[in-house]
Amino acid sequence: MISRRDFLQVGMAASALVGASGFGNWARLAAQQTLTQDQLLDFETFGNVTLIHITDIHAQLKPIYFREPEINLGVGDAFGQVPHITGAEFKARYGIADGSPSAYALTYNDFSALAKEYGQVGGIDRVATVVKQIRSARPDALLLDGGDTWHGSYTCYQTQGQDMVNVMNALAPDAMTFHWEFTLGSDRVRELVEGLPFAALGQNIFDAEWDEPAESFESYKMMEAGGVKIGVIGQAFPYMPIANPSWMFPEYSFGIRDEHMQEMVDEVRANGAELVVVLSHNGFDVDKKMADRVTGIDVILSGHTHDALPEPVLVGETIIIASGSNGKFVSRVDLDVRDGRMMGFKHKLIPIFSDVIAPDAEMTALIDEQRAPYEAELSEVIGTTDVELFRRGNFNGSWDDLICDALISEREADIAMSPGVRWGPSLIPGDEITREDIWNVTSMTYGQAYRNEMTGEFIKVILEDVADNIFNPDPYYQQGGDMVRIGGMGYRIDITKPQGERISEMTLLKTGEAIEPARTYQVAGWASVNEGTEGPMIWDVVESHIKKLGTVTLDPNTSVEVIQG
Repeated sequence: MISRRDFLQVGMAASALVGASGFGNWARLAAQQTLTQDQLLDFETFGNVTLIHITDIHAQLKPIYFREPEINLGVGDAFGQVPHITGAEFKARYGIADGSPSAYALTYNDFSALAKEYGQVGGIDRVATVVKQIRSARPDALLLDGGDTWHGSYTCYQTQGQDMVNVMNALAPDAMTFHWEFTLGSDRVRELVEGLPFAALGQNIFDAEWDEPAESFESYKMMEAGGVKIGVIGQAFPYMPIANPSWMFPEYSFGIRDEHMQEMVDEVRANGAELVVVLSHNGFDVDKKMADRVTGIDVILSGHTHDALPEPVLVGETIIIASGSNGKFVSRVDLDVRDGRMMGFKHKLIPIFSDVIAPDAEMTALIDEQRAPYEAELSEVIGTTDVELFRRGNFNGSWDDLICDALISEREADIAMSPGVRWGPSLIPGDEITREDIWNVTSMTYGQAYRNEMTGEFIKVILEDVADNIFNPDPYYQQGGDMVRIGGMGYRIDITKPQGERISEMTLLKTGEAIEPARTYQVAGWASVNEGTEGPMIWDVVESHIKKLGTVTLDPNTSVEVIQG
């Protein structure tokens, strides 16, 4: 008699056999360059339930470029495990050929050259085409949005998220969960949530005063597809008050809340759920640990860390799906649910190649309607770039190098700090830099560019604290994004060391002198979580700097020496 885990292992094989690397036949088409929409969306319907997963769109309505990380380090049990492998190692793990569409979609290698060959990715009108085609084959498919949706663009900022709400309502998800949405402020979030025609989920969103589930959000929603009762449980970003300004949503508390999650799993099972799906914004490593600690979860749809994996990861009997970010991918998961149990699945990570997938005309018109009042501001050209501008990876990306340069120059600082956020599209050499491009990497509701005096000792404390948020071996203590980006200063980091001992050899780049613990330095930065932070908005700082440059050129950043043990 075959065990359920063996059934799931067969499902893993089916996922891989959908095509090379789990993408379908398009992964073998590098030589012909003859990708078609039918090939991208080809999928043999399986089982009786279909899930469609999108996450971390970050308000990107239009096609973009998006470069995957060069450095994504895992620590502890995650060392050397997906998603903590990149580039050649990633390609070898999944059998991806150099120069292929999958290499372009999933790695950073030869990014600019491949971008010119394969074009932009994403665009919610292309996502709409994919969703409609899946629904045509499986009309009761569930579309689930993993959050970080109402944040990250010029129009989203100007409309307080309304542009994204309007577009997503038209896409018609069945549920969503949350993270950056809360930085619109709790009043605005409640206003938007109350008007949603679908479920707003977060089993870990609690009333801070009463320590009980918050009224505006459901812990879970019972749904049905393929004659199967499904419990969809939401998991919002657990570290909101640490990573983002708690004064923007003081009435809420978050946390992982494993025990409450177990209660919710047991409750939906008691209510007849034959399939339990967690719509999560934990981040991949946190989801892996949760899957190991909470019993009864069949599927975790993972968000927050922007990982894109062509195959699910199996933890016990739970499959974890990672669907990338910025509208670049859509995941389809077909499941065979029998006798109240998930017995197998097929999975496909669908890359949204914008030049291949036809835009949905109705969605294009709706998107253009949202953008029309701002089109002149969005399209204004501020400069050009001679280098690849990207943000992703544990340490500095070139967009943040440029932002740090702007802070040092415009704010007359010795050292600059840019937050280690993961969102923000890329540009390739020769591209014009528009105002929209600048906002795509800076837009947030607390974007003041501060200038403070800090001692060398305090700068080290900041770096040590952020490093522990990323490189603590216990995923439940990994509370940040990527490493704070530093301009004007170099340092050495040993990620294997304990907190307080990771950072050394701090150097002021303009003089080559060691950073002295007692000496005071002028430090400029942005995205402070402190209420009342003063300074010009970061997008204005960056725009002024680029206008003075005309053409952006950047030297490779070698100021951070990383020791992995």
